[in-house]
Amino acid sequence: MSHPRTPAVLFDLDGTLVDSEPNYYEAGRRLLAEYGVADFGWERHTDFIGIGTRETLTELRSEYRITAPVDELLTGKNRHYLELARTSTAVFPQMRAFVELLYTRGVPMAVASGSSPAMIAAVLEGTGLDRFFPTVVSAEEVPLGKPAPDVFLEAARRLGAAPGDCVVLEDAPPGAAAARAAGMRCIAVPYVAATADDPAFAAVDLLYPGGQEDFSARAAYDWLFDG
Repeated sequence: MSHPRTPAVLFDLDGTLVDSEPNYYEAGRRLLAEYGVADFGWERHTDFIGIGTRETLTELRSEYRITAPVDELLTGKNRHYLELARTSTAVFPQMRAFVELLYTRGVPMAVASGSSPAMIAAVLEGTGLDRFFPTVVSAEEVPLGKPAPDVFLEAARRLGAAPGDCVVLEDAPPGAAAARAAGMRCIAVPYVAATADDPAFAAVDLLYPGGQEDFSARAAYDWLFDG
């Protein structure tokens, strides 16, 4: 099947465009510490990469038997994260280069993320990526987060693009599964190297198993338009 000549490109944010996972981990660690949890480590955090914040907190609330409502936890984590996101979020260099190549060509782009609208805005503004992405969809704006396809389908709708003409950039298996469920092509750049052989990544159209170290803006651009 030939590639559409003018695709729409949908970017996951955390772990794909920006290296925000350290901030998410620290925000979660600080939040859980407020509720008496002292043993939340990075390894456990990585189990939730690609999962929406609400879904993550719902599971952690049950796991640690926290009695506070999920909405209270969500507000607390957002507060901690926003403090970190505005000043200490790094954009992956080749991803920024890829965005700039697409922008120059006039390719429609959107961010489709499991984070809250406020958290997405803080990261995009803090990194200067906001000028490239007037279209942003949070999983909090749709019925179900990833691995359900809702956030990608809504992003396509807002761009006026057919799902089959969309290409998703993702770093996590739930996001790759969501792209497939949406009927979209997917470029996968695993954030956690150990997930590169996950079945969800086996079905993607272009996989960089070495993650960001392997990803090339020019190669991805050439694949998109000449592959």
